[in-house]
Amino acid sequence: MGVVLNQTPTAILFPGQGSQTAGMRELVATTRPDLLQAVCGLVGEDPFDRVDESTRYAQPAIFCASMASWTRLADRVAPVAMAGHSLGELRALAAADGLDELDALRLVVLRADLMARSGQTNGNGTMLAVVGGTPARGAALASRHGVVVANDNAPDQVVLSGASAELEAAAAAAKAQGLRSIALPVAGAFHSSHMAAAVEPFRAALAEVEFRLPGVPVLSCTSTRAFVDPAAELANALVRPVRWRETMLALAAAGANTFIDAGPGRVLARLAPRCAAGVAAATADTLLESADVAA
Repeated sequence: MGVVLNQTPTAILFPGQGSQTAGMRELVATTRPDLLQAVCGLVGEDPFDRVDESTRYAQPAIFCASMASWTRLADRVAPVAMAGHSLGELRALAAADGLDELDALRLVVLRADLMARSGQTNGNGTMLAVVGGTPARGAALASRHGVVVANDNAPDQVVLSGASAELEAAAAAAKAQGLRSIALPVAGAFHSSHMAAAVEPFRAALAEVEFRLPGVPVLSCTSTRAFVDPAAELANALVRPVRWRETMLALAAAGANTFIDAGPGRVLARLAPRCAAGVAAATADTLLESADVAA
């Protein structure tokens, strides 16, 4: 193991879709060319070339970038726990040695395809971020307009999921309440019943994979507890909300006081201090850069 960069109780966070960055492919090509070759073979083409076109390409690309980032960090930190936001759960389990990395990549490619197909089948689903309120206000807004809370991300941010027309009405209502809403560029109502068709095929694939006891606890972002039955929990998570705010609180309650966003991007590093008061947050890139400067 290299010099440990952080001596405090640390949780490693793996982001989900929407965290892509411009330098992802270069990172993977340089750090994990084996993953780049594997993902291109499984997808049938280079997903990095089409990452903004569909979840079918975004999920495998982000998974590989995150694993490449973790490769650079793995021997420099000693985490007490890990968690992943949606897609990031598979990366967390693989990083914690609870799941073979190539099995995880195969599952990600299948998951992405199943979710893309479910979105196409329903045809009218999407997602809406609502910022500036509270989780309770977000839930009330969702209930009033026939949509669901897909992500409880922070005390002042939720993401709603459902049919486009209903979300447009929810956006107008949010504006009338003084809240800000942002339509997300996704072609599907993720973490809602719109993804129901993906659950059983994904469950069947998960049943064929060997899960091991992770080297450190990995918290499920739908239960906020350590995984007990990963195959069932990962399948059911496709239609259940991401309870990220509560997951951050659970990690802090377990003793973690530093949160490292393994990337790509810094979405989770920004959310962590908003969810759990008094915790420090950093990205893998900033942590490694600071170590280089100190050296």
